[in-house]
Amino acid sequence: MTPKAFPLVCVLAATTAAIAAETAPVSVEVKGSKEDDERAAAGIAGRLLPSAVTSITAEEIATINVGRDMSNIFRRVPGVVANNIDQGDTGNGFRMRGFATQGTHGADTAVYIDGVPQNIPSSQGGAGHGPVFLEWLTPEMVDTVDVVKGPVSALFGDQNRAGAVAIDTREGGAATQSSAAVTAESYGGRRGSLVLSGEYGKIRSLLVADRYISAGFRHGARNARTNVFEKLSTRIGDGLYSLRASYYQSDYAGAGYLLLPSLESGLDPHATQFNLPGFGAARRSSLVFNRGPASGDAGWFATAYAEDFERSRAITTSATQHTYGYDNRRIFGGRFGNSWTLDDTAVLTVGAEVRKDRGDAYRRQYQYLLPTSRYINNQNIDLLTYGVFGQAQYRILPSLKLHGGARYDRFDYELRNLKLPAASATYRSQVFTPKGGVIWSAAPALEIYANVAEGFRSPAAEQISASGSLGPLGAAGGVVNAGIRPSKVRSHDLGFNARPAAGWTVAGAVYAIRNDDEIINTAPDVYVASGQTTRRGYELDTHYQWSRAVSAYLNYGRILRAQLDNPAPGAGALLSVPAHTWKAGAQYRGQLGDGRLTLNADGYATAGNPYYMGSPSTRRDMPTYVRYDLKATYDHGKYQAALFFTLQPHEFASDIAYGTTAGLLVTTLPRTQGGVSLRYFF
Repeated sequence: MTPKAFPLVCVLAATTAAIAAETAPVSVEVKGSKEDDERAAAGIAGRLLPSAVTSITAEEIATINVGRDMSNIFRRVPGVVANNIDQGDTGNGFRMRGFATQGTHGADTAVYIDGVPQNIPSSQGGAGHGPVFLEWLTPEMVDTVDVVKGPVSALFGDQNRAGAVAIDTREGGAATQSSAAVTAESYGGRRGSLVLSGEYGKIRSLLVADRYISAGFRHGARNARTNVFEKLSTRIGDGLYSLRASYYQSDYAGAGYLLLPSLESGLDPHATQFNLPGFGAARRSSLVFNRGPASGDAGWFATAYAEDFERSRAITTSATQHTYGYDNRRIFGGRFGNSWTLDDTAVLTVGAEVRKDRGDAYRRQYQYLLPTSRYINNQNIDLLTYGVFGQAQYRILPSLKLHGGARYDRFDYELRNLKLPAASATYRSQVFTPKGGVIWSAAPALEIYANVAEGFRSPAAEQISASGSLGPLGAAGGVVNAGIRPSKVRSHDLGFNARPAAGWTVAGAVYAIRNDDEIINTAPDVYVASGQTTRRGYELDTHYQWSRAVSAYLNYGRILRAQLDNPAPGAGALLSVPAHTWKAGAQYRGQLGDGRLTLNADGYATAGNPYYMGSPSTRRDMPTYVRYDLKATYDHGKYQAALFFTLQPHEFASDIAYGTTAGLLVTTLPRTQGGVSLRYFF
């Protein structure tokens, strides 16, 4: 199927589903501002400002074919490319607005869950600097998700270059119903989950336990994962307090990547890279306390957290070798602040946050599944980051609001380089990022907003304290790049939200982003903040309500420019992000017999994703990738049954691919997969 035919399929699905009923629809909401936010207790009070914001509710998530890949919760968000790289629990890909870092593990998007930052600095067991690991979450734990495009909010710190994601977990009591569920999926996928929700006096309790096992589509792939989550909440006076604990453990193997030319020549798409699977394991324990206003934004808020994080991943590099990455970290931190409101005229939020990250991170060469004395790097890291922030909104006219904000962040790092001791370093730096914007209600059904904002990304430990070439611990030499600065971006965006007719909403935004000091490698072991990258594009999104039973959406993301302005000689200038992203779907909800039937059809396509291969480098485009998701849910009394199906029709096309001199490396995917689940509510 061609990309041009893709929207027609979704319109046909919507037309076919057009049957009347008495149930209200669910849809992703895109808006320019958010007021009367009742979720301030999650630790990110007053977080949403005039910008392109997509909000996803728990009810919306229930209609998405999520399974145990939490990347799927972003399946309908305009302009976002999200996936799991299908190599075990190794991070979640998240790309938007032309940002793509090595591994694409969300390292340019600040992700917070209940006010706790999720980006892991200088990760070795995952992928690079600032990746996000969402495997400890299950869909049953999530209440709301807000995707904020652009670095417009001062409440999000490090990694906030493309934008931010704020996730709130659910509460127990009347807000959540107890249930037990079992799921069977293609390729050996089996899952059991339990949700226990209750109230004990003034205390609301929520327990979620989940066990997932999968053999995988590829030979040698497997995953076994356990998640346990407990949250207690209560209201005291004008505050809402919560305490949650979570535990996650997994053991996995990944089949690696395959060269597209080899696949086109007849290589089995089930094959394992070099006939040697990668492997890994992970463990994460968290304890989080939150306090926020019980309603609205006004009042003080606080978050405190402690995490124990351990993760390993062995990446296949030949028929006999792996590169083994390992993290063992203890993370502590918190934030506090206060918000003041003046009727509907003004809102002011001021606060501070701190994060302490200590532990070991290294990458080591394995031979015949055994460790060798050869290391890529090995560092004992002691990272302290802290900052202050403030932002305000002020309505100067009934139809005109201004907002402004700023952050000051400081980095105090102690890096002990065990591979090259002479490169051990003390690093001190800081960054200031202002923000500002305006929102104009041009008509009762039209609002227009504009923003100018700066965001940043801190340097990685390896960029500050370089470890040289492969070798033993305690070797001589090493380079310290103590003068390297955080990488800053300046983002401009202009957008609108409109309601042209009853039941019809339209939103759009155009953006331009310049990164004046991208961190680049100028010589062996030498990193400097220099050069420039630019990104420009636009996004369009529309939702239509045919009846109370039937709704549909269609959105399109277009990246006009995403490139290095001064690439190194012989290097490609274009960044590996798709120029075109289409998403569309339809939903039907209505009575069927004594129960309620919900049907969802979603489609997704990307095209024009450049990569470089050969020597000298030659630019090519990755194959067009298309995915269709169908889900049918039937609720009858205390029972809920669901059937789900995914079609990925293009042979060898993949949403997970990397360009190399030898050709395009892809993770092959099954053309069809599906499953069934049964849930009992009590």
